[in-house]
Amino acid sequence: MHPARAPAPAAARGGLALYELYRAASRAAAPAVLLWRRLQGLEHPTRWPERLGRPSAARPRPGSPLVWFHAVSLGEGMAALPVVRHCARLHPGLPVLLTTTTLSSFEVIKDLLPDGVIYQFAPLDCPDAIDSFIGYWKPSLVLLMESELWPNLIMSATAKGIAVALLNARMSLKSFNRWSVPLGLPLVTLMLSKLSLVAPLSTIQAVRFQLLHTPPGIIHFAGDLKYAVGDVNVGENEVNKINDLRQHFSNRPLWMAASIHRGEEQVILRVHEELIKMYPTLLLILVPRHPQDCKKFSLALKKQEVNFVLRSTKEVVSSGTRVYMVDTLGELRMLYRVTSVAVIGGSFLPGLAGHNISEAAAAGCAVVTGPHVGHFYHMLLDMWQINPLAVKQVAGEFELLQTLKELLGDAETLGACQRAAKDAFSIMSHGVVNRVWNLVCRFAIDF
Repeated sequence: MHPARAPAPAAARGGLALYELYRAASRAAAPAVLLWRRLQGLEHPTRWPERLGRPSAARPRPGSPLVWFHAVSLGEGMAALPVVRHCARLHPGLPVLLTTTTLSSFEVIKDLLPDGVIYQFAPLDCPDAIDSFIGYWKPSLVLLMESELWPNLIMSATAKGIAVALLNARMSLKSFNRWSVPLGLPLVTLMLSKLSLVAPLSTIQAVRFQLLHTPPGIIHFAGDLKYAVGDVNVGENEVNKINDLRQHFSNRPLWMAASIHRGEEQVILRVHEELIKMYPTLLLILVPRHPQDCKKFSLALKKQEVNFVLRSTKEVVSSGTRVYMVDTLGELRMLYRVTSVAVIGGSFLPGLAGHNISEAAAAGCAVVTGPHVGHFYHMLLDMWQINPLAVKQVAGEFELLQTLKELLGDAETLGACQRAAKDAFSIMSHGVVNRVWNLVCRFAIDF
């Protein structure tokens, strides 16, 4: 393992003092945090003890060494999966553990893991839960995804000689500003000095990590693992679902609005209402980012007297159906293969930060996104450099309507955008998982 450079003595002392404060505060707050999350329905009804570092009874600890992947939610978990699969394929006897935090990630990812990979809910970042978790599983390597900088986890693991790496590393501007204040900088500097590898997903992200005093020798580029999410062959079961849906929709013209947040549905429905005036049989596939928002979206549709069906009810899509709302989890990749146009949500209201566009590009959709894309802007730039038609970014509702009119009304333009998106994805996704794993082997694996 290549040791990271230690911070300066004064910074180290300041970081350690802040870490001790954080350690005490996190220990005191953990019971209340877990209780609140359980009352809000944010924890699994029976597996919540795993959040305290207690192993699932059905999962005895395998032998050593063990690789622990940790991702907070569904997007990060899906980005971790290609590396998990790669690791399991190259090292078939190596025990692999994946943890996530959210229920939505659990519901989707548990069915996508390779045979033998263990899933657990991640421990809360409090000393007792972390020590219990690490003491039981005894990982030899911890691979954190994206922005998972947790002081107790990093400090406890590295104190025990366990290598910790941050893959697809990103630091939002909001997080960067928060860590940059006098009470945050010494602590984040201390944490970053303990890592063996930081693999940022873009140059901008690398600069932010450097400004937070990440040792330059541990920052290495490999590409964005979000591209690898779409680089998965469609299985027989998904092919059957795709064919069934196409028959279900009776070859009607389609467009899809994916990962739509609260408030964005109003934009999407107004645009769809205008499009129907030109294309009377047009069907909208509406996919809320959070399934719990389906109730609110359904009320909006009923108020507007829009004929819609929910995917979970398996109702017949009649000639009068205008919206097909997807209230199920884990089907986005399959749904992209049903439509020719995909509008990616999380991008039409201030305060949102976009979502992964590569899955839609991989499926050969004409890809459209709004103005608010956050760190995904680097993905747009990557794809634009290959072909400016690969992604259409619109400024707002009016421009979205005009773009969709053009795509739905001009087969030549639609085809050009579809081909551009797929070609750009193919170039950007090539070899990214292998490059990431080579970095892990070079800088973090020490067993």
